[in-house]
Amino acid sequence: MQIENGMGSNTAHEVAEQIRTRIKPFLTELSASQSSAALLQNPTYRQIQPVLEQVLHTVQTAPPPSISETSKSTIRVLAWNIERGKQFAGQLEAFRHHPYLAECDVLLLTETDVGMARSANLDVAQTLASELGFHYAFAPCYLSLVKGSGVERDVEGDNDVGLHGNAILSRYPLHNQRVIPLHNGIDKMASKEQRIGRQAALSAEIVVQGRKVSLVCVHLDANSSQQHRADQMQTVLGALPDHSQAIVGGDWNTTTFNSSSAFRAITGFWLRVFMGPGNVIRNHYLHPYRWFERRLFQLLEAAGFEYRESNVLGEHTIYYHVEDFRTHKGLAEWVPAWCFPFIRWSLRDHGGGCPLKIDWFATRGLSVRNPRVIHDLRERPTPLSDHDAIGVDVVLD
Repeated sequence: MQIENGMGSNTAHEVAEQIRTRIKPFLTELSASQSSAALLQNPTYRQIQPVLEQVLHTVQTAPPPSISETSKSTIRVLAWNIERGKQFAGQLEAFRHHPYLAECDVLLLTETDVGMARSANLDVAQTLASELGFHYAFAPCYLSLVKGSGVERDVEGDNDVGLHGNAILSRYPLHNQRVIPLHNGIDKMASKEQRIGRQAALSAEIVVQGRKVSLVCVHLDANSSQQHRADQMQTVLGALPDHSQAIVGGDWNTTTFNSSSAFRAITGFWLRVFMGPGNVIRNHYLHPYRWFERRLFQLLEAAGFEYRESNVLGEHTIYYHVEDFRTHKGLAEWVPAWCFPFIRWSLRDHGGGCPLKIDWFATRGLSVRNPRVIHDLRERPTPLSDHDAIGVDVVLD
């Protein structure tokens, strides 16, 4: 498996300047391409393609303003889809003062923006790292041609840089940072949320108590099939050193659905209605490894990873509610409007809500304890993300 490193490690400023001066002036023209195939035929795209690929294959890093590393026999790892960093101020406050988050040593953060209007044009990962005194690495996945999806389209202003990706923050120095490119589940240029690029995992290493531990931040495609998500995980596992001590965590989108098209999602919905919504919630949405997503979890176990002790099994990490305007508007971009009365009907005995477990850890060669799901970050008047954060303690004695 080849890992693409592009320019290697560069500062966020260098990458942002590349985009502003050499790419951004042509984005309006590129957005006229309604598919990736059409984009590849665009002469302007072919002219700037080397710079685009260089940007998307570059891990952005920076040393922390202060060194916060401590010598500990246990490290606390957190994985959290921070929903672009749209609630950045509240998230920073949580990382500083929340009784659980403030004790975390490693943060695997999916959905982090750089210069997107929806997140106030912040470089989310870099700013968090600077404020917390952490080392950080950011792997870009997409260069966005629009302001986002759903309600994100309504925000004021324009994108400054337009990058979106995944990040690792750590009290310990990060070594051997690598981008692990993953194949897209759908054509991103053919969707309303037009993006150039592909999903990517971010790998790095830390050394604690003389032990080298691989860290991998993984966000699997939402608009994909169960098999495609398993294939993406296989790509991630194939990129890791054999038998290395490792922590893989993030948003794996184990919804149990084939969401590669509206038709497949709709037929999957009716299958679950016939199975009984209560039965599916209890035995599948909260335990996707039992049937619909079993291939993904079998691949992990075959590679020496375990997930049962590293997670709170049966505990939801996201909660869909039919009356949630933000979720509804985003889903309505690819699911026909006539579907929503049926969704509401199917959840009539469940208060209109549906819990799912889609955020996970898997560990290899490590002793873990006290897995947690932190609900209170989402269950507040202004949720800090649409996902719950998950945590686990790794014992290094």
